Amino acid sequence: MIVMTQVRLSELVAPSFYEIHNDIKHNRYTHYWLKGGRGSTKSSFVSIEIILGVMKDPNANAVALRKVKETIKDSVFEQLVWAIEKLKVTEYWEIKHNPMELTYLPTGQKILFRGADKPRKIKSIKVSRGYVKFIWYEEVDEFLGMEEIRIINQSLMRGGEQFVVFYTYNPPNRVNAWVNEEILIDRPDRKVHHSTYLTVPRDWLGEQFFIEAEHLKKVNEKAYRHEYLGEVTGTGGEVFTNVKARKINDEEIKAFDRIKRGLDFGYAVDPAAYIVCHFDKTRRRLYIFHEIFQVGLSNRKLAELIKKENKSNKLVVADSAEPKSIAELRGYGINIRGAKKGPDSVEYGIKFLQDLEEIIIDPERCPNTLREFVNYELEKDKDGNFKAEFPDKNNHTIDAVRYALEDDMRTGGLSILK
Repeated sequence: MIVMTQVRLSELVAPSFYEIHNDIKHNRYTHYWLKGGRGSTKSSFVSIEIILGVMKDPNANAVALRKVKETIKDSVFEQLVWAIEKLKVTEYWEIKHNPMELTYLPTGQKILFRGADKPRKIKSIKVSRGYVKFIWYEEVDEFLGMEEIRIINQSLMRGGEQFVVFYTYNPPNRVNAWVNEEILIDRPDRKVHHSTYLTVPRDWLGEQFFIEAEHLKKVNEKAYRHEYLGEVTGTGGEVFTNVKARKINDEEIKAFDRIKRGLDFGYAVDPAAYIVCHFDKTRRRLYIFHEIFQVGLSNRKLAELIKKENKSNKLVVADSAEPKSIAELRGYGINIRGAKKGPDSVEYGIKFLQDLEEIIIDPERCPNTLREFVNYELEKDKDGNFKAEFPDKNNHTIDAVRYALEDDMRTGGLSILK
């Protein structure tokens, strides 16, 4: 093992990453999601950590990935070569360009590079010494989603006790982009970190970088916030901008005294969606903390699941377009009735929900509800303009919530539900 004394990390790592460096040093997390805007130096930080990590642990190897193989050389490969040079350890590394590969000469440990065009082929990676401890997904938002990431992780995370997986990206502007949704879900072995150029020493980026940033801030502040601050400013078509994902603990639920239950029917293609929520009328906050969301669910099985949650058999308000299903559930002992519908009810119901101070959704208890609320966007016409009406798809839990809250949505004695 080579002991390096000639370089101070503070000369290479921006202050915003000091805490992450200590977390890695003390093995506090496995997954590090590092998001931010331009010039935040998150990729530089990761490359430094990987080079140091391989040199300090004689059993550690690394794999750096991009979605498209052709983008590797000018991104992760050059970034890791930069780290080797900045750490002044070039003499200890063999740098091969074809195929791209970095070898730590004292031990033969490797840093390999792969494109994820075909994720299942990555399982063929083998190292002669140790295991793949470090995995780096650069521009992870370019990947197709967590299923693809899981396939790769399951192939690479084998044979070792401690893994460090980095996910670096600039957040996509769309609220419903999969990476923006993924970080809303709590995982005890994951840390999410946000950084911007404002935490980086000015001379590292150069004066022109700051001139360009300030110019964009003056002429288009929204674009500046997205590109330089890494904020998800949205496309403008998001229906619900008041959704907050957070854990709703058991103590909170015990104190809820205005619990409502709604049901949207489904079977072959659409899921049955049963929602349990609490509406704080005074503070105008809605808490959603239980869901049943399943395709192909018979009414008998649905009744069993509802009874398991609704032990006191409180009222369930369901889509009145399914009188046969309502009657069947009633026959199974469910206290249920159809929603009382009125004209323009979908629009009024959604506007009611939009007007709430917050819609708080537990991402662990209600992942499908969170996904539908966050993903619900206006559609565009052929000219690229947003349509006036709300789309009638992928809104099963939203409908169930509207049914559950119908008494609170009444206007002039007429229900605004449809």
